[in-house]
Amino acid sequence: MMNGESFMLVLVLLCTCAFAFLNGFRDAPNSIAVAVRNRALTPTYAVLVAAFFTFVGTMLSTSFGVYLISAVELNVPTGVPGMALLLSALLSAGAWGLLCWWRGLPISSTHALVSALAGASGAAALLGDDGVHDAWRMLAGGVLLPLVFTPILAFTVSYVLVIPVTWLVRHSTASDVNGVSRAGQAVAACAVALGNGLQDGQRTGAMLTLALVTAGAAQPGAIMLGPQLLGATCLAAGVLFGGWRIAHTIAYRLVTLDPMRGMVAQTVSAAMLFLGAMLIHLPISTTQAVTSSIVGAGCNQRFESVTWHQVKRVLRHWVATPIVCAAVGGILCLAVHPLIS
Repeated sequence: MMNGESFMLVLVLLCTCAFAFLNGFRDAPNSIAVAVRNRALTPTYAVLVAAFFTFVGTMLSTSFGVYLISAVELNVPTGVPGMALLLSALLSAGAWGLLCWWRGLPISSTHALVSALAGASGAAALLGDDGVHDAWRMLAGGVLLPLVFTPILAFTVSYVLVIPVTWLVRHSTASDVNGVSRAGQAVAACAVALGNGLQDGQRTGAMLTLALVTAGAAQPGAIMLGPQLLGATCLAAGVLFGGWRIAHTIAYRLVTLDPMRGMVAQTVSAAMLFLGAMLIHLPISTTQAVTSSIVGAGCNQRFESVTWHQVKRVLRHWVATPIVCAAVGGILCLAVHPLIS
């Protein structure tokens, strides 16, 4: 018969897989939304390509996930209390992600999860669990810094990069520019999907590994293929069944882009995701990188193409994400504590 610790482990693993599926369902279509909008890829082919490259990126991110666990120094309590902490964080981040998806709002699943972990860790520390350290440093380094850094850099680089690209094609016909740009955008969309796997995949693998370590079923620092393969499969499955509510917001409601500016925006997004995953080990949000890049590229046009009230609405939810998820994660952790004591 399954004991309480085994039951909690199974529950945490199932919730992690569900969160990974939701992550792919919500986020991955964002990487191909503009490419589909500009007819660089057909919807069916775009989804298949995105699922493939997300899977590949997740499998490539195995070692980064181990680095992530050690870097944030989230030493959760062992046994049932630690798994209750992880479960509280997953439920908080998942519920917020579902709500924002239903409302068609592109928010960061990464920031939601890290914030919820920080909130639950802070609550566990209040309850006297000495195994929890640096929860608020994790919130600052894993959420607040990227929340400021990613949109500003993506917007600025995309805006500036449009200038030399426009100059290079100044003597070309519109049909030639659009044709080349659509081809470049198709490649860039694949790169964004790969970067999405590198970024989100390491979080999924890290959570699965952390659950096993907390339950005593794995050693800290071990690189395990099983959790990464499971996470990659769940993410890719989410992409295949992906909902287009948020993608519709990005491609149609926020800004109107021509193929050339779409290519620039997606190239910048992919570069930032690779940079964050492989060089500086910073959790860059695919949603924030893509959204900020297309708004930046869209601003650099002769006509007004950005729907600013929609942009402000998205920004408000980006700011609300760490606050809401940390608070709900902490409250859930406090609520669960009497049940497991």
